[in-house]
Amino acid sequence: YRNHIKEMGREVPEYPTLFAKYAESLIGPNDDLALPQESDTVDWESELAVVIGKKGRRISEADAKDHIAGYAVLNDVSMRDYQFRTIQWLQGKTWEKSTPFGPALVTKDEFSGGLMTTAVDGEVQQSTPTNDVVFTPEFLVSYISTIITLNPGDVIATGTPGGVGHAQDPKRYLQEGQLLVTTIEGLGQLNNRVVKEA
Repeated sequence: YRNHIKEMGREVPEYPTLFAKYAESLIGPNDDLALPQESDTVDWESELAVVIGKKGRRISEADAKDHIAGYAVLNDVSMRDYQFRTIQWLQGKTWEKSTPFGPALVTKDEFSGGLMTTAVDGEVQQSTPTNDVVFTPEFLVSYISTIITLNPGDVIATGTPGGVGHAQDPKRYLQEGQLLVTTIEGLGQLNNRVVKEA
């Protein structure tokens, strides 16, 4: 999202930044979000999730919609200290049990966009329409499928809007006991209590 790119002090990119998330990073829409012992810079990032429904490689942007089963809500919770240790972001983005996802798959015919918000203890931190993206879901499906075959069940997180804690002055990060609520109109809500990792 342009407003997030701006708040992080970067230029609007020509190509999307890609990194992998593994299945071990996912948690449910109402699961506790565990703060890892190793990081105290755990940040929120609400995102529209695109769920692939049809296998494809080198999918054209015009055909991309045919490969999308539907949409869901995702929060790309990021460990900022690990993310910025190197120019490769993966180590800050795929922490085990760090990514709330759900609460349902809403088919593409039932969703045309909506307001995406993140609230921490009831205080709204992010609020942006999902259609204000730099790279559309169709573009991302086409672009990523150039590199790798997309399979049914694959999930593409499409980026976050402005309002992350890392960009605030002073910086704000998730703390034990807080409630992280991620909502997209028409898709539902994630409610994740922040706890210390057992």
